[in-house]
Parts: sequence; C-alpha cells; structure tokens
Amino acid sequence: MTAAPRPQDDLLALAGRLADAAGAVAMRYFRGALAIDAKADASPVTVADREAEMAMRAILEAECPDHGIFGEEHGRARLDAEYVWVLDPIDGTKSFVIGKPLFGNLIALLHLGRPLVGIINCPALNERWVGMTGRPSTLNGKPIKARAGVAPAAAWLATTTPEMFTGADAEAFARLRKGVRHAVYGGDCHSYGLLASGSLDLVAEANMQPYDYMALVPVIEGAGGVVTDWRGAPLSLESDGRVLAAGDAALHAAAGRLLAG
Repeated sequence: MTAAPRPQDDLLALAGRLADAAGAVAMRYFRGALAIDAKADASPVTVADREAEMAMRAILEAECPDHGIFGEEHGRARLDAEYVWVLDPIDGTKSFVIGKPLFGNLIALLHLGRPLVGIINCPALNERWVGMTGRPSTLNGKPIKARAGVAPAAAWLATTTPEMFTGADAEAFARLRKGVRHAVYGGDCHSYGLLASGSLDLVAEANMQPYDYMALVPVIEGAGGVVTDWRGAPLSLESDGRVLAAGDAALHAAAGRLLAG
C-alpha cells in the first residue's frame, strides 16, 4: 500500500495538531476526580487515556485515512501502510493519576518502518520536544543539543522505575547503575526530553512497547544523541522493549558494554 506523498512540513504540522489535541484532553482531566481501571497487565488506564487517543485518531482518519495507526488504547490499523502513526495518549499514567506533571503525549510517524517524526509533549509543564529526521530537534521551538563527552563515571542515569527490571535485566541494570555517578527515577518520557536537551546523560529501560519509544528516536537523534535497543540495534515495532539512550555514541557504547556484562 502506498500513500500519496505529503510534504514533510505538512506531516510535522499534523503531528503538532495531534499533540495539541491529546494535550488538551489530558489537561481537562489532570488533577481531577478519575476512575482508574486496570488493563490485562495490571497497568492503569483512565478515560483521559482513551479520549486522548480517540481525539488523535479522529484527526488522522479525517486527514490521512490511508495511513496506519498503532495506538496503545484502541489498537492497530493498516500497519502495512507506507506511513504509520504510533500513539501513546498518556505516557506515564501513574504520574498522571497522582497529579505529577511529568506525563506526556507521545506521537511518532514512521515511514517504511523507520521513525520520521517524533513529539514528546508534556502539557502540564508546557514543554514540547519535536524531532524530525534530517532536522535539528527543538524544545518549544528552540534548537537543543544533547550533552556529549561525558564518561560513564560522571554520567547521570534515569529510568522510570527499577521495578521494570527482573532477572538478568535487573543484574544488567545494577551493573550500569554502579558504573555511573547518579541514578534518578520516575521521569517517564520526560527523561528522554531532558537527555535531548543536555540535562541528563543516559536513560535505560525495559518492558517498553513501541508506543513508549518510537517517538523518542527522532527527538534524541536530532539532538545528537543515540537511542537503540540494549544490543545497539535500531528501534522498530519488533524491538524487544529494552531501550538505551545516551548523549553521544561513546557513552552509549560504554553503557551497552556495562549492560552486556
């Protein structure tokens, strides 16, 4: 299936409209009374998650019905399309439901399976990171740069929670944690934005889904950083859910060695 070509600026603007729509829904519910349901994997979901994704999907079905959609809450459609949108309506639902402002809306556009556009939108903080292949990444419209030249022993590492690592993954993360200066927890997608902005050096996570990580790729790469799976392979819809992001290639390689043992 081949979609009609769209100028890259139009695609970027469309991604921005999706972020606007999802952010508006999330903020209507943020710090309000919410019923919290549990998914099959016991992770929480709210009406805000569902409505935010529906708002984005409605725009896409109207604007580009030939594009594919891979959404966290409402499933998959046309994944064989040339262009596929990957949507996480609220990344960090646990933060969202307790009123912590580090949650975000994640929007990615894949072209032939590779990330082309990525947005990390944190509406409670009025912070939006935007990345597009071949262009410098931005935070609220201003170019950003990841921090380079940091040795592992001086690096700051983030992960959402150490509870996501079990078995061999827990042992691998422990090696990485011991090899860096400090580790911080609880950032959700916001940590990847901070890495792209040069405030943080490493993020390592596991048990991630494509809607958790695809939007991060253009943002981090457009800021000069590196993000792959733990083995150094490009992230894709088929990746194993282990993500490693770093401010530059040298730190990324060193962190990969620590994870590998």
